[in-house]
Amino acid sequence: MATEMEDTHFETGDAGASATYPMQCSALRKNGFVMLKQRPCKIVEMSTSKTGKHGHAKVHMVGIDIFSGKKYEDICPSTHNMDVPHVKREDYQLTDIDDGFLVLMSDGGDLREDLKIPDGELGVQLRTEYDGGKELLCTVLKSCGEECVIAIKTNTAAEK
Repeated sequence: MATEMEDTHFETGDAGASATYPMQCSALRKNGFVMLKQRPCKIVEMSTSKTGKHGHAKVHMVGIDIFSGKKYEDICPSTHNMDVPHVKREDYQLTDIDDGFLVLMSDGGDLREDLKIPDGELGVQLRTEYDGGKELLCTVLKSCGEECVIAIKTNTAAEK
């Protein structure tokens, strides 16, 4: 007997928690998060257009993918629901760089070595500062089963 759920595949152990939740389009705000073209995005522009006698107001949104930096746009009636991604932010202490991967330690002392050095300027800055002997904290953004380092800062609390 085949069930309808056979082709569903969950990657996270979030006890079935969804990666997104619905929110009415009119309740979304600039600098908030929204799913555009199935990608988690930060809203950088929003405008609402008035409509005719029987229409709905439409909301035009421009968002930047929080992982790839790509720009996405969408237009949706203000009364409709949009998916909003659950976004989690966590700081890790950088303890080592091993073959292009970061060795990060959480506040609880757990080590993880599954995140690559970020591309572009941030990666160059991270490597330069780490090679210069600086104690760094990496801010990791996690959403929709993906995660990446989005910022680094000098760890001022580090013991010498």
